[in-house]
Amino acid sequence: MTVRLMKTASGVFERTESPAWIEAGLVIGASLFVALCARVTVPLPFTPVPLTLQNFAVLLVGLVLGSRRGSIALTLYLAEGALGLPVFSAGLSGVARLLGPTGGYLMAYPVAAFVSGWIAERGARSFRRGTVAAVAGELVLFAGGLAWLTLWTHGSWYQAAHFGLYPFVFAEVAKVMAAAGLAARLPRLGKARQP
Repeated sequence: MTVRLMKTASGVFERTESPAWIEAGLVIGASLFVALCARVTVPLPFTPVPLTLQNFAVLLVGLVLGSRRGSIALTLYLAEGALGLPVFSAGLSGVARLLGPTGGYLMAYPVAAFVSGWIAERGARSFRRGTVAAVAGELVLFAGGLAWLTLWTHGSWYQAAHFGLYPFVFAEVAKVMAAAGLAARLPRLGKARQP
């Protein structure tokens, strides 16, 4: 159970608890949301990394669910894919996906959700805070993805950036803005720091 302090109309903080089944439902639902967004994929002929909505979903999950639940949801997502459920881009699955060219991005998902959620939890919900949190999450995603691609391309940072960064910059800016905008309007489901 999650215990939260809720401010009442009189200004007094009261403890509220979320039942475990609600917590589990949020985490499972978030992992399925990422899997759904992974179905929206555009293969690019000049790179082994496809353009997908997964990063958008990872950021939104972190911003809305918070650091703890967001990272758990993305860990569950990776476990689902590793166990054979068709949750990765284009409906693919298996451990081989985690070891392929997109493995670094995939393995960075729980950390990216944690980082974006952690920053979002540190103050009032706003588009500005969401944007900062989502950009931090994107930095984690691309650090993991490019580091893995560097190993995959046998040590060439230039080649890794050519495959895994340059073709995606404009789309990622749009995903950051969309995730921050939606998160600013959706109810916060993660923990909020109290004044």
